[in-house]
Amino acid sequence: MKVNCHQVSKLFKSKNGDILALENMSFQTEEQEFLCIVGPSGCGKTTLLRIIAGLLQPTNGKISYEGTRAQNGPATALVFQEHGVFPWMNVMDNVCFGLETRGINKSDRYRAAMPLIEKMGLAAFIKNYPHQLSSGMKQRVGIARALVSGADILLMDEPFASLDAQMRLILQEELLNIHKEYHKSVIYVTHDIEEAILLGDRIIVMTARPGRIKAEIKVNLNRPRNVNGQNASEFIKMKTEIWGKIKEEVERSMEPTSR
Repeated sequence: MKVNCHQVSKLFKSKNGDILALENMSFQTEEQEFLCIVGPSGCGKTTLLRIIAGLLQPTNGKISYEGTRAQNGPATALVFQEHGVFPWMNVMDNVCFGLETRGINKSDRYRAAMPLIEKMGLAAFIKNYPHQLSSGMKQRVGIARALVSGADILLMDEPFASLDAQMRLILQEELLNIHKEYHKSVIYVTHDIEEAILLGDRIIVMTARPGRIKAEIKVNLNRPRNVNGQNASEFIKMKTEIWGKIKEEVERSMEPTSR
């Protein structure tokens, strides 16, 4: 499926004044594309993702979907930065939560979830609770739950930001394998430019608030990618280009006359 984001704006009202978080955001994803979104802190990346997920309504503009659904279930599934697992549920029930809300009986949802739980390396922990899991394992639970939902589009909000460098690399590789095997579209918000280049087919760079599209960059590097690998010079050039665009926005946001 494709996501069409058409002139989306979001205004938050408060007693201290209105805040325009997003302004006229327009883009379309491609089928099975891995799209990364980067930009300065506070530029509205998470707000945009939550609008696409249907958790927030845009003030103006609209989100629409194009294409044929692969399975029954929601169009999108959101993986949060802070795991999003329920502390009172074990691994199996956390993974199956979306299926349970759709009224699927226990035996069927367990049967659907188990192959994905095994793929994520969690089969030995299905009866464990979140406090018994590492941060990386909790994030695997969140990814498995998104996959078992049957959603065609995975929305990921800095899912590996809190992990150590080694675990982040492992889960990045697993995510790329999932993207390839399950033919999912992915919209991935990150503050890490290297991560965006490692993972993305295309990168959207956002402006400082109000968030708009500053640039779209196609990543034409063969996978697997490595900052020190065969395409190191192209990788570094792309990273420098993206950082330059973000730096411009950070500096603009710090000016006294900036919005």
